[in-house]
Amino acid sequence: MALAVICCLNRATEDELAEHLWRCNSDFLPPLSSRVAIADYARKLALGATRFEAWSADKLVGMVAAYCNDREGHAAYISNVSVLNEWTCNGIAGTLLRQCIAHIAALGLRQIKLEVSSDSKAAISLYEKQGFTVSSIKEPMIAMRLTL
Repeated sequence: MALAVICCLNRATEDELAEHLWRCNSDFLPPLSSRVAIADYARKLALGATRFEAWSADKLVGMVAAYCNDREGHAAYISNVSVLNEWTCNGIAGTLLRQCIAHIAALGLRQIKLEVSSDSKAAISLYEKQGFTVSSIKEPMIAMRLTL
């Protein structure tokens, strides 16, 4: 893509989040809509998640959403990593993940957790490149964690 990408924190509205998630729906394994009501999930992300967003020409092209509210367990949970299909292979997911990891570390949290489909080989590779390791496997999902 020739257009510039700007990274922002928590810029997207609930409707923009829902539109982005619908556009990425079939890229999730299994499709996101088979696991959650996308409008409800977008609302939940808008209200409670810290979102690292990539924008181009007023279009949300990528997002990492994390919940940083487990102060007792000193852990954060990444709930979503998504990039529009036409924007993949541009380093957007890696950039947003690194921003997310730095933010969580600055909060003093010690661990980041996420779950990924065992069929999502590209996502697993992306997480491993960022230092995540497999903590458990409960097919069809893999739990991964990063200790800070």
